[in-house]
Amino acid sequence: MAVRICIYEDNQSLRDALSLLVQTTPDFELAGSFGDCRSLEQQMTALSPHVVLMDIDLPGISGIEATLRLRRKFPQTDVLILTVFDDDDQVFEAIRAGATGYLLKKTPPVRILSAIQEVYEGGAPMSPGIARRVMQSLHRSTNPNDLDQLTPREATILSLLASGKSYKMVAAEAGISIDTARTHIKRIYEKLHVHSVTEAIAKFLTR
Repeated sequence: MAVRICIYEDNQSLRDALSLLVQTTPDFELAGSFGDCRSLEQQMTALSPHVVLMDIDLPGISGIEATLRLRRKFPQTDVLILTVFDDDDQVFEAIRAGATGYLLKKTPPVRILSAIQEVYEGGAPMSPGIARRVMQSLHRSTNPNDLDQLTPREATILSLLASGKSYKMVAAEAGISIDTARTHIKRIYEKLHVHSVTEAIAKFLTR
C-alpha cells in the first residue's frame, strides 16, 4: 500500500518541489498540497493521509496549532515538521503538540523521503542537531523516579527512539530482533502511560 502524504507549505515554489518529490517516489502518493491549514479538518477527513509534512510559519493557523488539532482529531495521522526554525522553543512546542518528527528545510531531499518512510514505520526522525538538543533536554528534565521505572535496556531503547531512529534501526543497534524491540517499546509506553515515542519525549520535556 502506498504511503499517502499531505503537504502544508505556504512557499509555493517549495510546495511544488516537495509535491513533485513525493509524486516521483515509488510507493508514495501525494494526497494533497496546501498553502495554509484553514480547512485542515475537512481536508484530513476527505484525504486520510498517513503522513503530513507541516511547516510551522503558516498564515492564519500556525503549523504547531494545526499539529495539535490534527493529532487530537486524527491520531492515526503522523505529522513530520519541515521548517526553518531550529530554536528550542519551536522544537519542543512542536513535540508537545504531537509532531512525530522534526526536520529543517535544509535537509537533503533524499533524507526527507527516508524520514517520511521512517515516520510511517513508527520512527521519530529528527535533523541531527535537533535530536541532540532534544536528548540534552530530556536528560536535564528527567525525574529520577520516572527513570527508575525503566530497565537499563528500556532506557537505552527510549534514547535510541528519541534520537530519531526507527524500530528497525533500534533493533539493529541494540542487537535484538524487531519483535523484541516492539515488546520493549510496549513496556516503556505502559510504564510511562503514553502511546508513542513523541508522547514519551514530551512527558520528559514537561517535567
